[in-house]
Amino acid sequence: MKKQTIAIDNRFVRPDVYGSLAVPIYTNVSFEFDDAQQMADAFTGRSKAPDYARVENPTVTNFENRVRELSGAAHVTAYNSGMAAISNALFAVTAQGKNIVSSRHLFGNTLALLTTTLMPFGVKPKLRDLTDLDAVEKAVDDNTCCIYLEIVTNPQLEVADLQALAAIAHRKNIPLIADSTVIPFTETSLKDLGVDIEVLSSTKYLSGGGTSLGGLIIDYGTFPEINKRLKGDLLFNVGAYMNPYSAYQQTLGLETLDVRYQRQAANAQHVAEGLREIKEIERVTYIGLKDSPFYELARKQFGPTSGAMIAIDLASKEACFKFINSLKLVHRATNLFDNRTLAIHPASTIFGLFPERQLEQMDVRQTTIRLSIGLEDPDDILDDIRQAVKQ
Repeated sequence: MKKQTIAIDNRFVRPDVYGSLAVPIYTNVSFEFDDAQQMADAFTGRSKAPDYARVENPTVTNFENRVRELSGAAHVTAYNSGMAAISNALFAVTAQGKNIVSSRHLFGNTLALLTTTLMPFGVKPKLRDLTDLDAVEKAVDDNTCCIYLEIVTNPQLEVADLQALAAIAHRKNIPLIADSTVIPFTETSLKDLGVDIEVLSSTKYLSGGGTSLGGLIIDYGTFPEINKRLKGDLLFNVGAYMNPYSAYQQTLGLETLDVRYQRQAANAQHVAEGLREIKEIERVTYIGLKDSPFYELARKQFGPTSGAMIAIDLASKEACFKFINSLKLVHRATNLFDNRTLAIHPASTIFGLFPERQLEQMDVRQTTIRLSIGLEDPDDILDDIRQAVKQ
């Protein structure tokens, strides 16, 4: 079956007693067993029966199974946020004395996880330009536990060569871990590009309009010990498992993901091209524009769509604030890939606690506004931007 059919028609592990077409929301904590042996088998992993909702829940399992079928993964684990998925993936591969080769071009909290949270545990980041393959090769040493990156960086919209990075990682027998939040896993096969572990915020495209928080680790099975650590240790001891109501909402979101994404990506392409005609906008950054330095590589890796995130630059921080304050249709809010178009000034919000020197190193400019393009008519989005930028 094609992916859109799988997204809708994937069946439950156990049929619902009432024949519900949508998976029920199992909000209970415990599950009853017929006898002591059944209970023992469930708790020790010898059966697939759920034992305790903190580590397994039928609604969440159904969501994980649908993602596994759609992505071709060996294992999928759902978490209560994208950051939980990222942190658990890194916990699974690292240890005291290890280092993680990554980039300064990361979402603010991800960068802080590498440079602040993990440091007291003896894990060091080695931050390099991941588009400079020689620099990456030199950074990887015997203590490197993984190469980590975002497939399209936020908000710089940089794209690195995944196959080349995978080759470097695999020569050292370490995984390539990639955050795929900006381009859905239904649009491209990161496994075929050499990615071993995919992490993403399912809060974004999958939730179906900003309905719920969630994150996913999509494990392609090339490093079996990672899943053993995730399922046999971290899932029990860290407590970051997705809640059933979010899993229900995101299962419904999966069913309409392709329809929504195709519209949002088409809207973003239309808006990006229109923004270039507005003289007050000094720069438009979008990987779907042919003059983007990453256009050809993005097409090769991700196919004909380019996601729904655009960055624009105005003359100054003050101009950015005035622009945001003047928006009438576009919403002043964080998040990405809501059904609504959203605008935010990253330097003063998402990256607001970073010092100016560090912002410069991360290429987060005071003149940049990030746009997440929604499902509205793209000409209406452009009209609102035009009137706001003229203020």
